[in-house]
Amino acid sequence: MSPDRQPRGRQKTPLSRERVIAAAMEIASEKGRAAATMRAIGARLGVEAMSLYNHVSSRDDLLDGMVDAVFAEIELPEPGAHWKEAMRRRAFSARAALGRHPWAVGLMDSRSRPGDATLRHHDAVLGSLRSGGFSIRQAAHAVSVLDSYIYGFVLQEVALPFGNAEEAGDVAEGIFGDLPEDRYPYLREIAMEHALAPGYDYGDEFEFGLALILDGLVPDEV
Repeated sequence: MSPDRQPRGRQKTPLSRERVIAAAMEIASEKGRAAATMRAIGARLGVEAMSLYNHVSSRDDLLDGMVDAVFAEIELPEPGAHWKEAMRRRAFSARAALGRHPWAVGLMDSRSRPGDATLRHHDAVLGSLRSGGFSIRQAAHAVSVLDSYIYGFVLQEVALPFGNAEEAGDVAEGIFGDLPEDRYPYLREIAMEHALAPGYDYGDEFEFGLALILDGLVPDEV
């Protein structure tokens, strides 16, 4: 049997690097990064695990490809766009991409052999800032603080023990239900009057913090 041939009865779609990486990302998003083993990826694609090495040379090569694919999902700054709007759109797009692939947060800037999408992304972001009047040093500062905020917010967002208002109410009841009403008054106040208010969405906090950062960034040449 050819190493890439799928078992009889399965649809014989040619195996490729793109398919291997896509399958790995699906598994990582469903079950966590550690679950995206060669055996699990092979099972998802209906091939022997060893056949994957015709398309990815190692675990590190697989992770490089996965991270590069996430960067490819993030909106690039448009040429000529104002730097602040470009950074705002890029931040929301990055948060959305990482929300789809939370396993990637700790890997985004960890690769020693970044792919084309990764390099293109960083170059475009820096280019937008430099074109907007930022010095090299200030552009580096801006990228650092923006990425720290985006990655940190996603980490906090995906770690929350609730996903909607009903679940938030259950969590609050579990925390405060048996406590005297005068215990932890400020925590109770923000939970009951803010987090449990109609229409509350923790994700809305992202725009508030992002606006503070963008308003605090000032180009060297205005």
